[in-house]
Amino acid sequence: MFILPVRVYWEDTDAGGVVYHARYVAFCERARSEWMRACGYGQDGLRQSHGVMFAVRAMTLDFLKPARLDDALEVGVELTDCRRASLVFRQDVRRGDELLLTATVRVAALDAATFKPCPIPPALYDQLKSLEHDPHA
Repeated sequence: MFILPVRVYWEDTDAGGVVYHARYVAFCERARSEWMRACGYGQDGLRQSHGVMFAVRAMTLDFLKPARLDDALEVGVELTDCRRASLVFRQDVRRGDELLLTATVRVAALDAATFKPCPIPPALYDQLKSLEHDPHA
């Protein structure tokens, strides 16, 4: 699992010092972007080299425990399903050994010029397919 360290800042919290629920979406987005970059594909590089971009199609979040101001978090990313025109990720947010949030995120491949759904280019698909992890294995 790819891990992105994240620190909780004041701007991430509500008036009670608890992470505002929408900030978890941003944490997960950053982690997926950095996962892709670690695989050799920055967002702009995908657009320029492959003419493709990925956009969130669906997301399910399960909030288990709150994160708070100044917490050091780890946001995990695993590719669990690589399809011809979409990817499914399993993500989690942890504070040490404590699981705070789980997420399932489906992203769709879009043509960068038209923003219409398109297949993932074959070379990119093959690389991503090789990174697929079965969470039940």
